[in-house]
Amino acid sequence: MVEKEDKTMIEDESRPLGKRNLLLIAVAVIMIIVGFVITGSGEPSDETFNPDIFSTTRIVIGPAISFIGFVFTLFAILYKKRK
Repeated sequence: MVEKEDKTMIEDESRPLGKRNLLLIAVAVIMIIVGFVITGSGEPSDETFNPDIFSTTRIVIGPAISFIGFVFTLFAILYKKRK
């Protein structure tokens, strides 16, 4: 059994990204998608000018969530488990 455990440890160490890294990257991608959806959301209008495009949610919160997601992606890639 010791050989099997050693083999799994070697396989885990040979991968550049572990399970935790991939999970963190998935969370970051979801944050990016949510940010883009918030930025692009809104009701379509037949008007030539829609003042809703200047709402705080669309021009501040959505892009901020996306930006945090991109920064979190870098963190997720560089994250190393402490031994």
